[in-house]
This record gives sequence, C-alpha cells and structure tokens, in this order.
Amino acid sequence: MDLQLRGKRALVTGGSRGIGFGIANLLAEEGCNLALCSRSVDSLESARAALLKTNPGIAVDLYPADLGSPESTAGLAAACGPVDILINNAGAIPQAPIEEMDDAQWRAAWELKVFGYINLTRAVYTGMKARKSGVVLNIIGIAGERPLPSYLAGSMANAALMAMTRGLGIDGMSHGVRVVGLNPGNTETDRQVVRWKARAQKKFGDENRWRELVAGFPQGRLGTVDEVAAMAVFLCSPRSNYTNATVVTVDGGWTAAR
Repeated sequence: MDLQLRGKRALVTGGSRGIGFGIANLLAEEGCNLALCSRSVDSLESARAALLKTNPGIAVDLYPADLGSPESTAGLAAACGPVDILINNAGAIPQAPIEEMDDAQWRAAWELKVFGYINLTRAVYTGMKARKSGVVLNIIGIAGERPLPSYLAGSMANAALMAMTRGLGIDGMSHGVRVVGLNPGNTETDRQVVRWKARAQKKFGDENRWRELVAGFPQGRLGTVDEVAAMAVFLCSPRSNYTNATVVTVDGGWTAAR
C-alpha cells in the first residue's frame, strides 16, 4: 500500500534510536524527507548514515538539541522550518513511587516529556493551521490509560498528553490539521532490553534469560519497534485522514486484559 507520504517532510524528536528511529526508518521507506532531533550529535550522525544507506533518495537533516526548555523548542522550530508532520517522541520519565522522586527530578522529567511536547507543538501547530495542512503525532505510553503508583510521574504525564491530543485535535478539525496519539506498550527497544537484562541478572544470575521474564506478555514477548512504527506511520499518512483527536494503543491487548 502506498501511504502517499513521498516528498512530505517530517520532524521526529528522539529520532536517533528506539521507537523514534523506527518511525523515521519507515517514513524514509515511504519517501518522506526527515528532520531528526536528539541530544547526541554522534547518535544523530549514525542514524542519518543508516537511513541514507537504505533510502538514498531522501533528505535527512539533523538538529541536535535538548528539548527540555522553551528556548530549545522555539529554536528547533525556527531552524527546521515548515514541516508536514511533527512526531513528538523525546522524553523518558523515571519509574519511582511518589515518595522516592523529589521535586527537581519530577520537574526535569516533565520539562522534556510534557512541556517539550507542548512547546514544540505550539511552535509548529501555528504554521500548520496557517497552511491548512499538517499532522501532529504524540508518542505517549499506556501508563496514561492505567496509572501505576510505581510510575506516578509518568502516568500523570501520559494522561495529560492524551488530553492534549484529544483537545487539540478538536481545534484542528476546522483548520485542516490532525492531532493523534499513540500509546506503545512494552516494546523491545535497546533501553528496555537493558532493563530486562538487569532484572534477569538479579533473578536468575544470567542476563541472557531475560525473555523468560516477558513470557506472560501478549504472544509471549514484547512488542517490536517496527510494530509500533508501522501504526505511527499509518496514522501520519493521508490513508488515515479520518483519524483525529484520538489515541491508539499498540500493546497486544495488555491494557485491556489487565
């Protein structure tokens, strides 16, 4: 299926690794030109080299930045210029109960994952409205659907971003702009594998047995980056033009079954 993305320009934050890179890779396969943002120059360069190796006909522009401040997001939006698609993906919030996460840690996490999404969306959304065209996709997370006391800061952040997605999507309806969200479940990214290996080392004394710990997940495994990325790219495409102001969950049925 042609997703009708050839020649479009997409800005992907956190685009040098994990789900962000997976989305960028599938967008590139569809002929989409890319603007990638990440904190690490080296990881961005590696990502561009990998993308161009398999998709030599596209453009991949790099924007190293820490999006934890309004100045950074405004600078990125200005430097990047108009985009057809914005994918908010940067940010990871530590897992900890409320009494183990102090104010500074909580605020730092939200500055990137919550206010980073808000500020960059604000900067890009205005131009999309003026052009009567655009898609904003927020990569959020299933904890917003089922809050966890062990991940309260993340659960609250994700719930707020789900509300932003739906509310802003309503506004976008009359301006030719779609705003959608995606809640990945437990996904086999490099970062997640490190965590599961640490748990396996602690439980079994052997990090290579980590897959035994996820046998109770749907299909007996974690989701793959490509499975999440495929849904993300479809949501961004004209093939999904009637999808707006909603959040799609990709977790194998984990949330529904709990």
